[in-house]
Amino acid sequence: MEASRQNVEGRDGERDRPAHPGTFPTSAAGDSAPEPARRSIDFPVSVVLPAGGTGERTGLQTPKQFCSFLGRPLISYTIQAFERVSWIQRIVVVVAEEHLDLMTDIIQRFRHRKVGVVPGGSTRHRSIRNGVVALGDGEDGKPKVVIIHDAVRPFVEEDFLYEIATAAEEQGAAGAIRPLVSTVIATTSEGYLDHSLERAKYRASEMPQGFTYDVIYRAYQRCSESDFDFGTECLHLALQYCSTNAKLIQGPPTLWKVTYKRDLAAAESIVKETLSWSACLIPAPSGEAVALAEALRKALGALGTVHLRASDEPSVRAVEPAAIMDLASAAKLRNILFYGIQLCRAKETERWERSVLKVAEITSTLIRDRSPALVGQLLQA
Repeated sequence: MEASRQNVEGRDGERDRPAHPGTFPTSAAGDSAPEPARRSIDFPVSVVLPAGGTGERTGLQTPKQFCSFLGRPLISYTIQAFERVSWIQRIVVVVAEEHLDLMTDIIQRFRHRKVGVVPGGSTRHRSIRNGVVALGDGEDGKPKVVIIHDAVRPFVEEDFLYEIATAAEEQGAAGAIRPLVSTVIATTSEGYLDHSLERAKYRASEMPQGFTYDVIYRAYQRCSESDFDFGTECLHLALQYCSTNAKLIQGPPTLWKVTYKRDLAAAESIVKETLSWSACLIPAPSGEAVALAEALRKALGALGTVHLRASDEPSVRAVEPAAIMDLASAAKLRNILFYGIQLCRAKETERWERSVLKVAEITSTLIRDRSPALVGQLLQA
């Protein structure tokens, strides 16, 4: 039994795709909602992920992009969000030089694909420039569009990336915005209220942002040292140095940034919430398996969509604990936590029903808690 939102069998063509934390299922338990039509892009798109921050505001010794929850560093979740998008060709992660080996190890350990690492600069703009230059030096040539996104915003969704990429290709630049949630005020030097801005007229600039490669490359070639030292807004550089006025697109609330220590706990909670899509492989004679599957479907209704598959294959009727351990070790590299639950068929109806409820209780706990300590264990119900 697998406590993960990724089906063991997988959809056609998606078996090797890593689990993605940024999808929020809404269908009711037992429903088989149709897969939304995937939109494709016919021009090359690449991504720059600046990840050179020190994470001072989290109060942690480890920079927040490398902090782990649920057995995986934050930056790995962000990479997955882009890695699963078929039309994104390359991902360049920009990190401080002292973290190059750490980032390389993360890429290898979690088997990330189409990802490269380059050293960052002393400021945010210098780091992004290094990433943009690296994309232009690739063997496949420079991309048509570059998407820039913070490494600590792990919940970006493919549909919104599509909007940013297509708008950038048409306009030269595009960026995400969100409504302001607080009123912005100006203060005097003595610490008194000077004036406030009319909140309805202003928006918060967010990530991702997209640019044609030529626009963002020229902007960095032309911008001043002051921009490199103190600037943070890429859209402003495109406007000031390339006269490219960005198309602004209101983004979803999932674009929030992990900034403080408490945000890491919030991110973990969101990932756990999205794990309600689970696959359960039941090796048993078909009649019993179907009965168990239906009982579990009802008992697990609170978890959301649960995919249950009964199997009558002789090869899976007897599962050795060692085999479960081996499978769990391989699956964990793909962010899939694999558990086994063994249930003996009871002849008495009342005892059988109690056993099914126990299986449902164990399963829901595994999915919600996502405990790495129990990975590969064969549990008894």
